[in-house]
Amino acid sequence: MTLRIRTITLTAVAGALLAAAALASYSAFADPSLDSVKVAVQNRLGSDASIKGVAKTPIAGLYEVNLGKEIVYSDANADYLVLGDLVDTRTRKNLTQARNDELNKVDFASLPLANAVKVVKGNGARKLAVFSDPNCGYCKRLETTLKGFDNITVYTFLYPMLSPDSDAKAKAIWCSADRAKAWQAWMLDHQSPSAAGNCDTSALQKNLALGQKLNVSGTPTIILADGRRLPGAVPAEQLDKALSAQH
Repeated sequence: MTLRIRTITLTAVAGALLAAAALASYSAFADPSLDSVKVAVQNRLGSDASIKGVAKTPIAGLYEVNLGKEIVYSDANADYLVLGDLVDTRTRKNLTQARNDELNKVDFASLPLANAVKVVKGNGARKLAVFSDPNCGYCKRLETTLKGFDNITVYTFLYPMLSPDSDAKAKAIWCSADRAKAWQAWMLDHQSPSAAGNCDTSALQKNLALGQKLNVSGTPTIILADGRRLPGAVPAEQLDKALSAQH
């Protein structure tokens, strides 16, 4: 995407925002509608930009622009685009991260779990889904971490995005008589799946389409049962804490 507007840093924008806030307090005009801000930003960024939505921020004159994979900020006329995190200095809360987490939540119940490799350990009470590539080193690290967890159900959506070999291995795993066993044998013990991979593998194409819809741009991507995401091979302690905090 080619930006056609001027960009400034969060530090540099402080003065401009103060001026905008002062101007707003004296303005006789109503706050511009979010639709008009969206149109202004779209016109500046061009048709290639996909704007999912626009929202107000706690700062007068500054608007949140959701581009799907990231959040940026703009003034009402889209004369300036602010790239970076918005932080509440009183609470130390990263407002950008909080909004990203909220906007990227997934309805776990709507996931097509039949298209995933299912592994159940213990009573399987704790649930999570993972988008994973068979040749992803971080995915293998996550599998090693998950090996130490009990009372958990893991739904792995095979997501072969790295190479043609990833696709071949994903097909062979999916076509195995015991998918869970074949998946773990490859990821944990480096035992290549022996199945021919010539069964119905349409689930893999559906997984790729689903991942694109959910903005899954890297593997592993973990989705907790409450809809929150955890990107990457998170440490065992962090994952355990996240699973315990589900509501």
